[in-house]
Amino acid sequence: MTAVSAGPDGSPAVGSGRHAREIGDLPLDSGHVLPAVTMAYETWGRLSPERDNVVLVLHALTGDAHVVGDVGPDQPTPGWWDGLIGPGSPIDDAEYFVIAANVLGGCRGSTGPSSTGPDGRPWGSRFPEITVRDQVRAEHRLLQQLGITSLAAVLGGSMGGMRALEWGVEHAGYVREVIAVATTAAASADQIAWATPQLAAIRMDPAFAGGDYHGGPAPVAGMAVARQIAHTTYRSAQELEDRFGRDEQPGGGFAVGSYLTYHGEKLGRRFDPGSYLVLTEVMNGHDLGRGRGGVDAALAMITAPITVAVVDSDRLYTPAEGARIATAPTARPLQVIHSRHGHDGFLIEADRIGDIVRTALAAGKSS
Repeated sequence: MTAVSAGPDGSPAVGSGRHAREIGDLPLDSGHVLPAVTMAYETWGRLSPERDNVVLVLHALTGDAHVVGDVGPDQPTPGWWDGLIGPGSPIDDAEYFVIAANVLGGCRGSTGPSSTGPDGRPWGSRFPEITVRDQVRAEHRLLQQLGITSLAAVLGGSMGGMRALEWGVEHAGYVREVIAVATTAAASADQIAWATPQLAAIRMDPAFAGGDYHGGPAPVAGMAVARQIAHTTYRSAQELEDRFGRDEQPGGGFAVGSYLTYHGEKLGRRFDPGSYLVLTEVMNGHDLGRGRGGVDAALAMITAPITVAVVDSDRLYTPAEGARIATAPTARPLQVIHSRHGHDGFLIEADRIGDIVRTALAAGKSS
């Protein structure tokens, strides 16, 4: 990765591309300090002279900073939200300077369990417990170092939506628009229940080695099972029924089982199981109202207008949870995405998402 293109004062004047920046030692909610944190990020567009045109895009669990774009020499996967950023796109990079950072605890360039610690060894099992607020703290530190003092909007879906809400509370005067898609204000018992066997599957893999497997075989079999469980929650029961029903495979087994096996194995080729564990536990601990008098009180702390979008067939982050966020004093009317695809509809229904984002950004400019 290269350093960000910079103006005379070190701010990101121009330049799309992949970058990395060390943001220093980061204090955590646990009371520990994570030393020499690196944040990887991508940028699109040009920062305005007033520095008031920045949009921060936040990824979900197994995403990264590569929101849009093709596969490249150091980028094994295409963009995970292709069509969102670019000329004439919902976030037009001729108008906005767009930043997406790989989340703290991730495995695509930002400090996480697979990163090298100060002693030259991978963090592994020694990587500390982190929270959504720690992740937002790291993102805020990155923007500060880039000379960015305000955000036109922060946008995130799923785990990214958790961080978008946290941005709205923790940095109320910094953010002018919050766009939270297919997410929740606090992890529910049902969501934690679905996550519990995923965590167990990785930890029970013989290759896990207590989390210190880096440099040897990774527990990808356990993570494949975890992903199969998770992917079931990402799709609707009706979609699975319509696509697969009780169809059997020529060699035995059911077609829906083969589909889940494929997605489980696919993740192992690009994602670190340690990061999967850390980030899943971050989501389990998500509670916007912790220490703030509860969720409703926390939502009332958000001063920026909030656009909340839900997927009507989402059984992971249900429409009811999005509707609760939309009771915030600054929330606009709830946006419903009609989709047969379940939770993943927030990535698949590109036209509807595009309309929601365009409308929110336009409203922000006129307010």
